[in-house]
Amino acid sequence: MKNFALIGAAGYIAPRHMQAIKATGNNLVAALDPNDSVGIIDSHFPSADFFTEFERFDRHIDKLRRANDGRQVDYVSICSPNYLHDSHMRFALRAGADAICEKPLVLNPWNIDGLQEIEQDTGRKVSTILQLRVHPSIVALREKVRSQPKDTKRDVDLTYITSRGRWYLQSWKGDAKKSGGIATNIGVHFFDMLHYIFGELQESVVHANAETHAAGYLEYEHARVRWFLSVDYMDVPAAQREQGQRTYRSITVDGDEIEFSGGFTDLHTRSYEEILAGRGFGLEENRVAIATVSSIRNAALATLQADYHPFLKK
Repeated sequence: MKNFALIGAAGYIAPRHMQAIKATGNNLVAALDPNDSVGIIDSHFPSADFFTEFERFDRHIDKLRRANDGRQVDYVSICSPNYLHDSHMRFALRAGADAICEKPLVLNPWNIDGLQEIEQDTGRKVSTILQLRVHPSIVALREKVRSQPKDTKRDVDLTYITSRGRWYLQSWKGDAKKSGGIATNIGVHFFDMLHYIFGELQESVVHANAETHAAGYLEYEHARVRWFLSVDYMDVPAAQREQGQRTYRSITVDGDEIEFSGGFTDLHTRSYEEILAGRGFGLEENRVAIATVSSIRNAALATLQADYHPFLKK
């Protein structure tokens, strides 16, 4: 049994990490969040110590390490706001623990270099949650693409709309300096998936980049991709809105829909199983996706010519 600490216990994704820690037979000994609405902890680890101040959390983790009585923290799971991931991973490594960090790993690719240096200094490791890489449908598509001639290029449309209320833009997620913007906050795992399936990125064009949506064109070794991401409810197609749906997700490859709407509930547990077995995805596996969203964030907008996503015609 390994001991875990959790940073960001009140966040949306934290319960999936608690479930994964429990499902893999491990123990959560301490959690941190400035927000104290963390009653969900009782459903998983009611004996875990909880802190709202980082300084007291830091002191507690250090005391557990120095006691050397089996209670020291082996892993720190990080579910904090995006812009804090880098700092919290550094804390975990320097505290003598391995880090398990939610996406996006960092906001800029050069941050990865500094983390790699700290890994070398401390002998500890960063693993990341890239859950689409363990989704059965995505794994199967990757194998199919790999089995085809190397000069084959697929035409891909990626559309992801996940409606958010007015609170979204008032939170840290609406601040591009903290979240990285729409492409980073809700899209980074899809860009990682595209790289994972279709190979190295060759070209990136950005057609739209606003507070609530972004769109562009990406070309990989084996695919030409038109992409559209949004948190605006009105971008959900009318047919789905009429059915009461607030989310729309579609990936087509040469016109054929890739079905991967199911199988998401246990992907964090699968990711934890792989990490604990020494097969997790480390810092370098994140570089292409982080470089992709960083370049999207800073790119000049291109005119709507040639390959652009059809949702931009609205």
